Amino acid sequence: MPPRSRKRKVYPRPFLKWPGGKRQLLPEYEARFPEEIIKTRSIKRYVEPFVGAGALFFFLIRNYDVRESYLLDINPELTMAYHVIKNQHKELLERLGDLEDTYLNKRFIGRKRYYYHLRKRYNHQLKNFDFYNFHEGWIERTSLIIFLNKTCFNGLFRFNKKGEFNVPTGRYEKPHICDERNIIEVNKALKNTEIINADFTVSANFIEKDTLVYLDPPYRPLNNTSRFTNYTKNIFTDDDQRRLAEFFKEMDRKGAYLMLSDSDPKNEDPHDEFFDILYRNYLIERVMARRLINRNIFKRGEIKELIIRNYS
Repeated sequence: MPPRSRKRKVYPRPFLKWPGGKRQLLPEYEARFPEEIIKTRSIKRYVEPFVGAGALFFFLIRNYDVRESYLLDINPELTMAYHVIKNQHKELLERLGDLEDTYLNKRFIGRKRYYYHLRKRYNHQLKNFDFYNFHEGWIERTSLIIFLNKTCFNGLFRFNKKGEFNVPTGRYEKPHICDERNIIEVNKALKNTEIINADFTVSANFIEKDTLVYLDPPYRPLNNTSRFTNYTKNIFTDDDQRRLAEFFKEMDRKGAYLMLSDSDPKNEDPHDEFFDILYRNYLIERVMARRLINRNIFKRGEIKELIIRNYS
């Protein structure tokens, strides 16, 4: 008899595609974890004040014993989706399955019309939508977020100043809208996790000595055409970057392990010392990353990104 094929182990990974995602840099981050964490493969407390798609969080869940974790983001759409997967993932999967079946059974023109119909419905809901108290509408809206993210151009998660999703449709032959196995694994990963919709400063309530903190703010744009900070209608300005640097100092005084990533302005201007001045008392390293999101295809490629730590 031929040997049975082993069922491939499924691990949790981001449930949204994300511009500037951190998957490719995970080995760089892990190589810079505190020695005690690498040695014990254990993290007593993990805090991520800008969770986004959560690439590092899911990596830690797969590879380390994470006792407790706190994930924050200022984007209510995003934290709502995390809450739904944590608490109503079965109902969400039913809706995603229906959306996927309907979409895949249409031809290109029909898919395009369906996409814009759902995008219009999604934006129309915004007028009176309650993001802060659970109701059944959370499940539908989360299904629409995932649908739009999986079928839109380049997998962008972008909103205009009115808070409306404004990404055009993409062209995918068979997008995996209802990724059942991953949603189930994400649900498991979130069991011992607090999810909070708030400004990054609120995370101070959960940070103490030896807490591992990863700070991944909306990246400072390298130029006027590379602003990928509008994943929420609130732009992360240079003043916000300065607030974050002060927060970094405060958490350093608490004795937390801090790691921060951001774009390197020296990619465009070798004389731009913005981050070198803000974090001059900390360890600043530059690593190479490949960035594919650029209107000009000739400007896509490897660029330097910053990793800043308060420990060696």
